[in-house]
Amino acid sequence: MRKQFRRSLMSIAAAGAIAVGLLAANHTAVEAQGNQIPRTSWDRKPDLSGIWQAMTTANWDHEGGPSAVIVTGAVGAHPPGLSVVEGGTIPYQPWALAKREENRKNSMPGKMGRNLEADPELNCFLPGVPRATYLPYPFQIFYSPNRMWIVYQYSYARREINFGKATEAPIDSWMGWSNGRWDGDTLVIDVTAFNDQTWFDRAGNFHSDALRVVERFTPIDKDHLTYEATIEDPKVFTRPWKMSLPLYRRLEKNVRLLEFKCSEYVEELFWEEYRKQPSR
Repeated sequence: MRKQFRRSLMSIAAAGAIAVGLLAANHTAVEAQGNQIPRTSWDRKPDLSGIWQAMTTANWDHEGGPSAVIVTGAVGAHPPGLSVVEGGTIPYQPWALAKREENRKNSMPGKMGRNLEADPELNCFLPGVPRATYLPYPFQIFYSPNRMWIVYQYSYARREINFGKATEAPIDSWMGWSNGRWDGDTLVIDVTAFNDQTWFDRAGNFHSDALRVVERFTPIDKDHLTYEATIEDPKVFTRPWKMSLPLYRRLEKNVRLLEFKCSEYVEELFWEEYRKQPSR
């Protein structure tokens, strides 16, 4: 039954990806000369279509720090990195800072089996926004005149960004609800309606269901973007704060998103205690 259900989900995901590709194929970008920013034919806004990836340590720890060994040797190592947070540190309320430290201790479980106190990434849950952007996996942008889609290689995560009149989410979710607009050459996406089940990184940085994220994608040239995310959550932080990092276009020949499968292993890890044991 589980295998049939999984196959059904994969078929739905594949059908969705094909539909997105067909829609994206209907638009024509105006080709840029040299290293200039390519622009769309319908409104002359920057054409951000393509496959992008962050090259930072933000997924390990927003505030940066020295390297650390979590498991053994290089397995599970925490790479050294610089802070992506404006000002260097996240402005937590005192109770929330204590909670972050507790999360940090529990981020990698000490035993096998289900552990909802660990990093949600460990359970292969959807990563949320902005984390989906700087996971160590590529993502692809497609769009038409009134819709944009961002498809992430990680765990079938995807988003649809509405343009025009802002719409409201029918329900809170891991990836939130996205409304987009242009501010000059900067794409601005206002994301709301989150649940509280995602973290910002493996260091335990977290949020509540009051989270609001305003993303800004600004082209530097045809192959580089500046990504900024302003974080608001009055339940957790003393004030709004901002992170920023560059995004790089993947330029390999025939580059494409590949399938990232963690479901089979996670099912074994997460549901092992309920698995029927063979009779003797």
